[in-house]
Amino acid sequence: MYKALENLKPAAVWRFFDEILRIPRPSKHEEKITRYLIEYGVNKGFETLTDNVGNVLIRKPATAGNENRPWVCLQSHIDMVCEKNSDKIFDFQKDAIVPVLKGEWLYADGTTLGADDGIGVATALAILDSTDIEHGPIECLFTVDEETGLTGASALKTDWLKSRILLNLDDEDLGEICVGCAGGIDTVMEIDYNHVSVEPETEAFTIKVSGLKGGHSGDDINKGLGCANKLINRILWSMSEELGMRLSLLDGGNLRNAIAREAYAVVTVPKANAEKLQHAVKQFEKAVQYEFRSTEPDLKVSAEKAEMPQYLLEKDMQDKLLNALYACAHGVLAMSREIPNFVETSTNLASIKMDDKKIHICTSQRSSVESAKHAAAAKIEATFRLIGAKVTHSDGYPGWTPNPDSKVLKIADDAYRRLFNEEPTIRAIHAGLECGLIGEKYDGMDMISFGPTMRGVHSPEERLEIATVEKFWRHVIEILKNI
Repeated sequence: MYKALENLKPAAVWRFFDEILRIPRPSKHEEKITRYLIEYGVNKGFETLTDNVGNVLIRKPATAGNENRPWVCLQSHIDMVCEKNSDKIFDFQKDAIVPVLKGEWLYADGTTLGADDGIGVATALAILDSTDIEHGPIECLFTVDEETGLTGASALKTDWLKSRILLNLDDEDLGEICVGCAGGIDTVMEIDYNHVSVEPETEAFTIKVSGLKGGHSGDDINKGLGCANKLINRILWSMSEELGMRLSLLDGGNLRNAIAREAYAVVTVPKANAEKLQHAVKQFEKAVQYEFRSTEPDLKVSAEKAEMPQYLLEKDMQDKLLNALYACAHGVLAMSREIPNFVETSTNLASIKMDDKKIHICTSQRSSVESAKHAAAAKIEATFRLIGAKVTHSDGYPGWTPNPDSKVLKIADDAYRRLFNEEPTIRAIHAGLECGLIGEKYDGMDMISFGPTMRGVHSPEERLEIATVEKFWRHVIEILKNI
């Protein structure tokens, strides 16, 4: 076992989490963790099923005397967001995640930790492995590809689950019981462009925005964090107008559901304006560091001399691109009119990539109101149609409407009060959860989502508060005991 995990409680959960950390499991590449789960279920003698997308279902009979209780499904996703610091050499398809203990929190060494939702998977496995926990018949559903499209939950067969009670183990705040979530959709742009030759008497620079926290594009969208794609476009736009800057390459962000932490551009300017560019970047850094002084203390903007690029974007397309990116909405679009301090609708300028023929821009929209979700996507589409982009939308996923009469919510609420002598928070979240899709396929499914405390998910700052894992474990056991 990793030294950072030794002696942590509950031992069974951390033992399985240790094993999960060693298994590469990027979204859409979950074959190794799927094989691990199937081998575990078969070796234990449990009914173990898999479907054509890689979801795994393991069933465990009730403990003695509890055979007549209703079936309960423990559900978690097996993929993880794969983000790393730019100076970290790491292959998410081959390398094991290395946990690092820092005070009361568990981090990874320069990468995402994968506690989202590895700790949920580990908890479900520890329940399956237990011999001293009272429960009715249970089934553990492990879904694939939650992070990049919820395709595992989307492909779930409507006759697979016996349960009509579901505990989703994918929330990020102990003491919070989630009963609803936003729906989402992706809006993706492709823009054709032509090359032109580099102009004579110019110098090349790499402009870089770095040091941002990043974070979850749902849970963190209202926290005043910087978006590297928006910030770098600001300085490029101003230098294009004032210094005759020409753009060769623009690259920022990676994942549709993460706020962009880093972005860089390769540009040229006339030699006479080289010092002005460096001065402009320093002044811009100073300005945005002040703007984000309370939320992004490590924000940096730099300009370094670079090798001369082979080609540039044609000037007309450069202007169109930078104008469209400036106009492109990012962040909170609307707050709920019914729930105080609850984000209703948002959009995330997730990534900008270029190959030698096309510019690729990925955005994602979320809303707890279905019509507002589609309106937000149309807003982004309209912005980029103005510059001739080809725009496509994903199928999207539905939200999860709270059920005020939920029986399992009442059980979970009472269990938390008994265990910890305090009242849990009942709320909906702006992030997407698989519960929306599962509820759509299984009408009447009684669901809640809960978990231990995590921060910085979807970024290398992802961390798990160790003490909350044991409390989460006790809460799960108490709920199962009372269903």
